[in-house]
Amino acid sequence: MTVLRHISLLVTSGGGPAECQQAVAGVLDVMRSEAEFFTVDFDINGTRTKHGFKSAVVLISGADAEIFAETWRGTIQWRAQSNLRPTHKRANWFVGVFDLPEPAQTPECICACDVVFETFRAGGPGGQHQNTTDSAVRATHRPTGFTAVAREERSQHRNKSLALERLHHLMAAQAAADEAAQKASRNGLHHALERGNPVRCFKGHDFREERGG
Repeated sequence: MTVLRHISLLVTSGGGPAECQQAVAGVLDVMRSEAEFFTVDFDINGTRTKHGFKSAVVLISGADAEIFAETWRGTIQWRAQSNLRPTHKRANWFVGVFDLPEPAQTPECICACDVVFETFRAGGPGGQHQNTTDSAVRATHRPTGFTAVAREERSQHRNKSLALERLHHLMAAQAAADEAAQKASRNGLHHALERGNPVRCFKGHDFREERGG
């Protein structure tokens, strides 16, 4: 049976301009792509804006959750000339990736009648150990629109249970993000972004990573 580990992260533009919202979208795309190379499932909740995301809650689940999360925690830098303001001189934009605390109040239990399940064939995370049967499950919580995927077990029933569990964790993570935003404190997560010493750097509108050296 799969050993479960859940980590909730907030990916935020830190109240920055629209270019930072583009950067959040780019970071989420790269995170989703990289998750395929780890033993993790990757679920996102965030409201898309015209340009990207102001912030999004990410739930990382699976045996490699901590390893994956550690590669992203901190400040992410994106170097690109603005395509929204071509004459703007600034070309460095920053995104923050932070651990979310446990919410003060636990979300209500999810009612099974509010969840729609879809099964599909998908190569899950984990390379050659991917599950390629039709037992992969996507769970959608109709009242909130939250979705979660489970695909590492060969049992469809077990994957349904995992997907429900991840929905609950995702709702808890969103509740924690909402609490942090409501505090509106200078020490809040959305305002904790340091524009320097990035843990990872990307360049250009194709979001290519710049390696050190």
